[in-house]
Amino acid sequence: MNLFKQSRNINMLEGPIFSRVFMFALPLIITNMLQVFYNAADMVVAGMSGVEGAIGSIGTTNAMVNLIVNIFMGFSVGTNIVVARNIGKNDPDAIQSSVHSSLIVGLITGCVCAVIGFIISRPMLELLGDKGHILDLASLYTRIYFLGVPFIALSNYLIAIFRAKGDTMTPLFVLAGTGLLNVALNLVFVLVFSMSVDGVAVATVLSNVASTIILGAKLMRDNSYCRFDFKKLKLERKAVREIIRDGLPAGIQGALFSLSNMLIQSTIIGFNNRLCPGGSDIIDGNAASNSLEGFAYVAENSVYQASVTFTSQNLGASNYKRIGSVMKCCYLQTAIIATVCSVALLVFRQPLLSLYISSDLAFETAVIRMDIMLIPYFLLAFMEVGSGILRGLGRSVTSTIVSLIGTCVFRIIWIYTICPAFDELWIVYLSYPISWAITALTHFIFSETTRQRYIRRQEQALKANAVENV
Repeated sequence: MNLFKQSRNINMLEGPIFSRVFMFALPLIITNMLQVFYNAADMVVAGMSGVEGAIGSIGTTNAMVNLIVNIFMGFSVGTNIVVARNIGKNDPDAIQSSVHSSLIVGLITGCVCAVIGFIISRPMLELLGDKGHILDLASLYTRIYFLGVPFIALSNYLIAIFRAKGDTMTPLFVLAGTGLLNVALNLVFVLVFSMSVDGVAVATVLSNVASTIILGAKLMRDNSYCRFDFKKLKLERKAVREIIRDGLPAGIQGALFSLSNMLIQSTIIGFNNRLCPGGSDIIDGNAASNSLEGFAYVAENSVYQASVTFTSQNLGASNYKRIGSVMKCCYLQTAIIATVCSVALLVFRQPLLSLYISSDLAFETAVIRMDIMLIPYFLLAFMEVGSGILRGLGRSVTSTIVSLIGTCVFRIIWIYTICPAFDELWIVYLSYPISWAITALTHFIFSETTRQRYIRRQEQALKANAVENV
């Protein structure tokens, strides 16, 4: 019981770093793995409906949905950074104002994204190349999904607050429970009420409503300065400015990532329309592989979340040298996690893929993607951690610019130059690991340069104070 209580709020400013990063990341890994499992269950259960193209239609929506959803997700990263930094400064008033302001920002951005997504979902899917029954299914799924986006936004902001104060256990328990609710509702809507992608979408919305209510109730009973109180719910100009400053670049980066992924998705749909007109084998195979890769991604991304929070708190406390140790631990742990997950998925991919797809062409497509993406997956892990360190150091704009050039611009150029020259599906996927390597190296250089600059300024200030006191 004592260990459990200690794990609720991890001290990031003192003591051993490696074990504390791991204790922070482990519940995140479990939480995110469960979320990916539940999302995978959405696709599997949708496939059980017997409606042709149900799996592929959900898979084609990911890039477009992320384009819009990543806007408020970016602001939730800003919440994490700002709240964690104020905790490091031990400033109760700033903590309170950032917590309450961020939840209003979350509600506003969630509602705006919901309206935009509902209106543009079908036209965007048409631009991607969806046709016929695939387009109809994908449009139905996304429109229902966007109705629940305000709750998804609030849930993510609440989770960001818990993580900022070092509590990753509460989100784990809440999301585990609401995820099970999601799976149960999937089965009821699809198997009992004979629904398809619409039933899966409704289940997702209802489970996120439950997550928001439970997390909000938990934060209202919290004993720290992060406690939520309806009476204190108002926008504080300084807090909003800081959240936007640190969160907007993350949102832009996520949106740009999604734009480049939409272009790649459109290219894959083009291959599908040429090679299997009237079918969806290549789309289904790509969606199945992408779903499985999600397990590896959220595992290593949990260390990214740790890097953001640990760096932000130590920046607030001016522990610049300790940030160097945070960097080493995060790079090492994310490399180990990415490698283990990649090997496991490659070894067991045949039985795992059989849960989603059955045709030879779909399976071949999935295998091609998994080989190219998973073998060098540690590069993506390095890219994520480097971005997290930069954001924690207050360089969100730099992280966004680096990511924009190293991934988005590179992939767009790749799609329009290299891909037409070879016209092979594997060439499309090859753009990912190359862009990861370029961006990861650049992130590391900028983050270490920034940290060293902070150290030099601190040393100069100490020397100046010493001279004044003589």
